[in-house]
Amino acid sequence: MKTLKIGILLLLSSAMLFAQNYPTGKSILDKVDKNMSAKTRVMTASMEVGTERTKRTMVSKTYSEGDHKAYTEYLAPAREKGTKMLKLDNQLWIYSPATDRTVQISGHMLRQSVMGSDMSYEDMMNDKPLLEQYQAEVTGTETIDGSNCWVVTLTAIIPDANYFTRKMWVDTERYIPLKEDMFAKSGKLLKRITFSNVQKIQGRWFPMALVYKDMLKDGQGTKMTIQEIQLDTQIPASYFNLGNLK
Repeated sequence: MKTLKIGILLLLSSAMLFAQNYPTGKSILDKVDKNMSAKTRVMTASMEVGTERTKRTMVSKTYSEGDHKAYTEYLAPAREKGTKMLKLDNQLWIYSPATDRTVQISGHMLRQSVMGSDMSYEDMMNDKPLLEQYQAEVTGTETIDGSNCWVVTLTAIIPDANYFTRKMWVDTERYIPLKEDMFAKSGKLLKRITFSNVQKIQGRWFPMALVYKDMLKDGQGTKMTIQEIQLDTQIPASYFNLGNLK
């Protein structure tokens, strides 16, 4: 019995020592934010929406300033070309060239799908640094596609966070999330993102492709591929004006 107790104590001591070698959740989120967040961002990206049978690809260009302002114009295909979106703080407007009308999206409508994708307007609008929304705890390590990752559990610290908890697999060397699960307060899995094609952009690591999956829907998710991106570049203030939608 004495030998068994000593063995258990040694195992517990080893586990505690291993846990103490983990970085803090806050330090990991800080490094992720430094990679993923920017003062400004100009990005051209394609988005594949639909099923294997009926798949369509849209191309858009987005100009964003922090988490407060974003302007997006769809460039292709012809059906969506000229559609524009403008975000100012928590407000969102969409201009449709087919109807020549500008509509404000608010309230429960923000949970609707963007262009039939697995991403909601709420998802699209949220670019706030993680440290401003969540507290984090490192709960272990796992391997994703050959890369060692910290497993980090995030819990919301603000009432209007889109997801109450998030589980993130963060590359231990580049401090980029390679996978992320997002949960409701009940613990139900709502969304999953997988990131890939991580490249060094202007001195920071950044994923140039991702698959966004609504776990409550069938299908393989929505694939986004960044074709071009510029960080911390100057954007004319006129882009973030309602008059720019028409």
